[in-house]
Amino acid sequence: MSVKETGTYHVPVLLKESIDALEVFPGGTYVDVTFGGGGHSKEILSRLKGKGHLYSFDQDADAESNIGLGTLDKECFTFVRSNFRYLKNWMRYYGVEKIDGILADLGVSSHHFDDEERGFSFRFDAPLDMRMNRRAGKTAADLLNEMEESQLADIFYLYGELREARRIASAIVKARSIKPILTTGDLLEVAKAYIKKEREKKDMARLFQALRIEVNQELTALKEMLQSAAELLAPEGKLSVITYHSLEDRIVKNFIKAGNAEGKIEQDFFGRIDTSFAPVGKVIVPTKAEQESNPRSRSAKLRVARKL
Repeated sequence: MSVKETGTYHVPVLLKESIDALEVFPGGTYVDVTFGGGGHSKEILSRLKGKGHLYSFDQDADAESNIGLGTLDKECFTFVRSNFRYLKNWMRYYGVEKIDGILADLGVSSHHFDDEERGFSFRFDAPLDMRMNRRAGKTAADLLNEMEESQLADIFYLYGELREARRIASAIVKARSIKPILTTGDLLEVAKAYIKKEREKKDMARLFQALRIEVNQELTALKEMLQSAAELLAPEGKLSVITYHSLEDRIVKNFIKAGNAEGKIEQDFFGRIDTSFAPVGKVIVPTKAEQESNPRSRSAKLRVARKL
């Protein structure tokens, strides 16, 4: 039985908390920039009536197939098969000038980790693809076999925070001169000599995370989406973002605080910080019960902001 048939494509994280934070009103316009299994979108739709409308983004064809699995009211629902970095372009296309709330559940869905053919997990020996959008762009294998050693080292260090980044990059370049690195098994065989046994799972996860981020340009896309959100959200509109690792969480935190991904504070003549947002409440993390029932939620953080 397929994941679609069992309904286990993806279990939404912090579902109630993230949607409650949007303070959905029935006739509002909302955007879920990470449709995935459709869990968050369905909850938003359940709160809409009348002229209310939800636009949901996902660049993955697998996600699009979930539209027919639930009670998605197509009259007030529009699916956009695109990367959320193009949020502003698509809203212009649909004639939407202002949005009342934006939801983003970042990271990778449990479906991607469980799909043996996509190469997101080191649990399976599979082709090193890692593309969210399999219609375009270079695969992880392409990067590993084409990039300069210094570029690979930077990716592993900056996006995976790996201590042995340079040694792993060097080993990859030597190995690929003998034969291409094409599968997850090929990569593990090269990298394992530079990863301590007691840190094996954690560091392998970081290695794969670093490659995935580079393949999909995740951090660049996040910055572009947040900039679009600042321009599109109506006054008092809400931004609800769930992050899973420090790199993306830092960008979201900085953008809310300072209006830019670097967290650089800029003030006007009157000493007011030049940002479009004000944080709402404290960072929310999953309950112990949710963490136990949904392991993916263990590193999750929910940050909520209000458009000024």
